[in-house]
Amino acid sequence: MKKYPIYTIQRFNCNSVNSDFYINTFKKHLLTHRFVEEPHRHDFYLLVFFTAGSGSHEVDFDKFKVKPGSIFVLQPGQMHHWDLSEDVDGYVVFYSKEMYNLYFGQKDIDSFPFYFSVSTKSEIFLTDQESIALQPLFKMMLDESVENKIFKQDKILNLLDIIHIELARKYNEIVAPEVHSYNSKIKQFGQLVEIKFIDEKTPSYYADGLNISLKHLNRICNEILHKTTTQVIAERIILEAKRMLMNKNLTVNEIATKLGYDDYSYFVRLFKKNSGMTPKAFRQSKQ
Repeated sequence: MKKYPIYTIQRFNCNSVNSDFYINTFKKHLLTHRFVEEPHRHDFYLLVFFTAGSGSHEVDFDKFKVKPGSIFVLQPGQMHHWDLSEDVDGYVVFYSKEMYNLYFGQKDIDSFPFYFSVSTKSEIFLTDQESIALQPLFKMMLDESVENKIFKQDKILNLLDIIHIELARKYNEIVAPEVHSYNSKIKQFGQLVEIKFIDEKTPSYYADGLNISLKHLNRICNEILHKTTTQVIAERIILEAKRMLMNKNLTVNEIATKLGYDDYSYFVRLFKKNSGMTPKAFRQSKQ
């Protein structure tokens, strides 16, 4: 996948505590990393906060506007690219799950609602007041990264955690449904789909894996995601198919096989049903 690479944090010449962390202003970041404006993926978590400028950000084929107050939270593996104005600025932060989870022990980075699964939204938009409140935290984290003081890593990670907490509260106000026991199940469902979607495509498999009835799983999906269990599974498959289609060295038939479909025609129908076009038409639209 030469044209659409998967970048590691080390690729970005870290000015950090260790190889699991990177922070910079977005303006300075672009000076030496213009390649991020082409489609690519990361093997780490990404947090971007825009304070100036405009443009667009495409994440897994969904397009978002970039403006002051825009925040984007991406998980490992998501394909994205930027189209930004010359006056853009803000902060960009990269971090690994291992670094975060090892430091906080029982706390897991995926416990934050915007990291539940790939079905969660990547965009959070802050008001002017909220942006003003968060900017000092990013600045302190950046300043700390270039200093050599005691408890450097502790301060950086705790600042990062506070930012995550504030974003989670905002996310719950705007995106997440009311808090109840369904949230735990939908997270478990998303994690199971992420692991098994190539091998297991029947809703009953996931219901059994969660120790609940299929009727109950459909009820949870409908209330939390406003989708059926079948739709959630299909959307994850189609997302992976779209990612694979960006690699022009793979034929559509090879992609179908890799995703567990021996019946090529069925795969094409499934793709068209969920995306509105055939795999070949999708590939051509991205050329």
